[in-house]
Amino acid sequence: MTTTTAPTIETASGVIGVAGALMAALSAHADLPAPRITSEQVVAPDRDDSGGLVLTWGLAFGFHRDTALSDFEQWRQTLGIDPAAVDHGSTGTHAWLSVDTAYAGTPLTLTGYYTLAQDDPGEEE
Repeated sequence: MTTTTAPTIETASGVIGVAGALMAALSAHADLPAPRITSEQVVAPDRDDSGGLVLTWGLAFGFHRDTALSDFEQWRQTLGIDPAAVDHGSTGTHAWLSVDTAYAGTPLTLTGYYTLAQDDPGEEE
């Protein structure tokens, strides 16, 4: 059985590292498309001494506009993330590309959301 250890953060000082990584990313890449930014608990890349999963604070950059895939790709290329590391998911007509990395020692997830094209029911094949 795998246990999960969550960090106890009771004050804002517990997320200073995340804020620093955010400022570093935005300052270094101010010309890139603006993402929707959230800070959330994510699974750390390491495990605790008992082999359990460790949660840590990380960043998520989401892209939702009609340019979401282009915006996602610009960030992916700029951060030097291998295209083979990108995951694809979909449900119904909604889909996304997602990749996990780290920036300034902080876990970072990039996700580009888009709508799948629907076949026109009036068209014949």
